[in-house]
Amino acid sequence: MLAFIGRSAFQKVITLFFVAVISFLIIHLAPGEPSQVDPLNPKFTPEMVERFRTEFHLDKPLYVQFFYFYRDLFNGRTLSWKDNQSVLKKIGERFLNSLPLFIVGTILTWTISFPIGIRSAIFRGGVYDRSATFFAYLLISIPGFFFAYILIIAVVSQFHVPVIGMETFGTTGTSWIQMTMDRIWHLLLPSLLGATGGIAVLSRYVRSQMLEVEGQDYVRTARAKGLPPEQVHYKHALRNALLPFVTMFGLILPGLIGGSVIIESIFSWPGIGRMAFEAILARDYPIILTVNFVSAVLVLAGTFISDLLYMVVDPRIRL
Repeated sequence: MLAFIGRSAFQKVITLFFVAVISFLIIHLAPGEPSQVDPLNPKFTPEMVERFRTEFHLDKPLYVQFFYFYRDLFNGRTLSWKDNQSVLKKIGERFLNSLPLFIVGTILTWTISFPIGIRSAIFRGGVYDRSATFFAYLLISIPGFFFAYILIIAVVSQFHVPVIGMETFGTTGTSWIQMTMDRIWHLLLPSLLGATGGIAVLSRYVRSQMLEVEGQDYVRTARAKGLPPEQVHYKHALRNALLPFVTMFGLILPGLIGGSVIIESIFSWPGIGRMAFEAILARDYPIILTVNFVSAVLVLAGTFISDLLYMVVDPRIRL
């Protein structure tokens, strides 16, 4: 066990290093330069640009810039070029804002998808299965931003309550119960929107995997022995159908950043995905590189968790 953890950690550190190098090179291969002067902005003088390049080591070779950037990043001294604030502090604040959206959306997705998919597989071809298939493909086909605007218009017109942002303007100073309920209300709609697409896709995967396992010989043997249908479906079939979803579960962690850009932009939610999008538009290279580095860490952490969960789901697998 310890040997596996040590070997896996070493491999992932090496992978993380190469990801950091490649992403650093790709960012600097983009057209233009971070110190490029806007001729329409009189505030940027050549002297200011030169001082900017010297302060952020942009006048040095790329490998030296790479060393200085990650040295300052791990020491907490890397600053955003947009507002001169600490990169780690900004990402930490936005990360905590995105975390509730991610947790609630993930819980909704996985707790709703499995019952829908399992029931569709058990009653294959029935009314329930056809209805679930219709609504799943409907949700997959509707663009997320269009569905978001429909939900916003419907909720605002019917209930006359604000849904944009993390809290209602003017709630500061009220009781903690009112502030908590207001925060939960603002969290509900974007979380539900983020879960709809995942529910539609994941329920289809669950149905397909369950149908494949239900046709195996050992499931037919369990039925022939006279076991109750619930034991056949949930103990024999479902457990063996879970293995592919362990991989999917480990790879949902990067969705904390990439999967929230559209939702956070539409609902004006100050999360990490929206911050990364704004950093790309502003050429804020420290933010872009740090968010990319955090994404790589989440991917490697997710794959590591998947490796450990394999042993729980399938006892035949040993580390």
